[in-house]
Amino acid sequence: MTVTKPDDEYQDKTGYNTVFLAGSIEMGVAEDWQTKVANHFSKWSLGIYNPRRDSWNSDWKQEESTPEFNHQVNWELNSLNSADHIFMYFDPSTKSPISLMELGLYAASGKMIVCCPKGFWRRGNVQIICTRFNIPLFDNLADAIGALETRIRAVK
Repeated sequence: MTVTKPDDEYQDKTGYNTVFLAGSIEMGVAEDWQTKVANHFSKWSLGIYNPRRDSWNSDWKQEESTPEFNHQVNWELNSLNSADHIFMYFDPSTKSPISLMELGLYAASGKMIVCCPKGFWRRGNVQIICTRFNIPLFDNLADAIGALETRIRAVK
């Protein structure tokens, strides 16, 4: 398994199934669920795109003209487009507005698995989108990871 983050140099994922880890990141608020998912698949031939940037600086202006911010957003969009699977987790202690936007952008892609535990502030919206677009939806991380594992095994 290889994990690529926005800080990393490009790694060729040819021949791998790839997974983008979309969802709650809010530094200091959201749990580091991305590491849990990556650890689960550590012995697999799999490419993982993890947008949780090690060098994130909350002082960066979230404007297109800020080079680091622009790189982050474009890296995420490019990785979402190229990934074979999108695994999305909504941490109930966060608002995750960008994740909600990404859910809308990729709902019709057929690539998504979503985990949205009870307590997430817009869970009803997430449920409706998942129902409408036939996206598998789970209440807990373990079940969602199991579904991702099943999906990856099916396309090997």
